[in-house]
Amino acid sequence: MAFDWFKRKAKNITTSTDEKKDVPKGLWHQTPSGKVVEHDELKRNNYVSPEDGFHVRIGSAEFFDILFDGGKFTELDANVESIDILNFKDTKPYKDRLKEVKAKTKLTDSIRNAVGTVKGTEMVVSCMDFAFIGGSLGSVMGEKIKRAIDYCIKHKLPYMIICQSGGARMQEATYSLMQLAKVQAKLAQLSEAGLLYIAYLCDPTFGGITASFAMTADIIMAEPGALIGFAGPRVIRETIGRDLPEGFQTSEFLQEKGFVDFIVKRTEIQDTVAKTVNLLAVKA
Repeated sequence: MAFDWFKRKAKNITTSTDEKKDVPKGLWHQTPSGKVVEHDELKRNNYVSPEDGFHVRIGSAEFFDILFDGGKFTELDANVESIDILNFKDTKPYKDRLKEVKAKTKLTDSIRNAVGTVKGTEMVVSCMDFAFIGGSLGSVMGEKIKRAIDYCIKHKLPYMIICQSGGARMQEATYSLMQLAKVQAKLAQLSEAGLLYIAYLCDPTFGGITASFAMTADIIMAEPGALIGFAGPRVIRETIGRDLPEGFQTSEFLQEKGFVDFIVKRTEIQDTVAKTVNLLAVKA
């Protein structure tokens, strides 16, 4: 005798995979080493996995919350946003790409400026958002950094840039590359005013960012394990025709070679920045 222990009463069940999950999406995070961390625990630890020390990539909103006292700050130049200067088109028109990424990220460009206190010391921080076209450098990033530096000079405040970028934005061509000279000229003015400039390099920091202002700070800090370089390892390997050293282009490798001053865990960044500013910044 056959028993129908399991019998489907309704055919063509169309329940989506998301609806079948018992655990809400985003509640857990898995690091590259396979460690699984609860999202709330990850947030409490400044988005650093307590299991293996992996630094999860975050944006300006999270960095400002970590750095500024009580997460309180005033955003500067929030209305400056990217436009399609050249009517550029690759796989899609640049103006459509901008419209999509602005809607998705709720950002106006790949960098935000903010002023607030870090352990009681007022300073200006510009933070890149990798989610906005890979944190790419365009005319708006250059202009916003310029304006942040002008604000620092006017109010005699130290300055910090948090870098996470794939490099120059190809859709703006030469306009993008011009920002390298523009930012360096403004940083020279910041130096002439006797004001401190700190760079904090995150994963990844590449291309023209590395070739210019990421590497010209008074103090260069980097997250553990961050990839930092100009060209990617495959391009370099094929160009020089030899294998690369182990750990090549990691922040630890660059510190060993003298390109990075300190490796600073994100859980320690607020204290380290505050101590650095208090030791080195010129008092008004």
